[in-house]
Amino acid sequence: METKRQNKISKLLQKDIGEIIQRDSRHIFGGAMITVTKVYVTPDLNMAKVYVSIFAAKDNDECLKTIRSHAKEIRHQLGQRIKNQLRAVPELHFYLDDSLDYIENIESLLND
Repeated sequence: METKRQNKISKLLQKDIGEIIQRDSRHIFGGAMITVTKVYVTPDLNMAKVYVSIFAAKDNDECLKTIRSHAKEIRHQLGQRIKNQLRAVPELHFYLDDSLDYIENIESLLND
């Protein structure tokens, strides 16, 4: 179970990482629409698992590799944004969120 502090920091990171990816790094990811769906922070606040959903990309796995290769740049920009709120910027690990695909699959099975 996450503490209130972890929840607050998760929401803060989700908002800021989403803005960084959508606004500041749009040219890196091409025309793909990337949304940060959830962020989980460890209790010691040293690591954050960032779940992203990717739309309008030719290859989701390739886009995720691009995001992971730019993780240090995203972390640096995040540090510039949250420097007054957190002492240390957590290490970012990006994962593909396939929950929408799962929901769509369940709905198609129920309709058949």
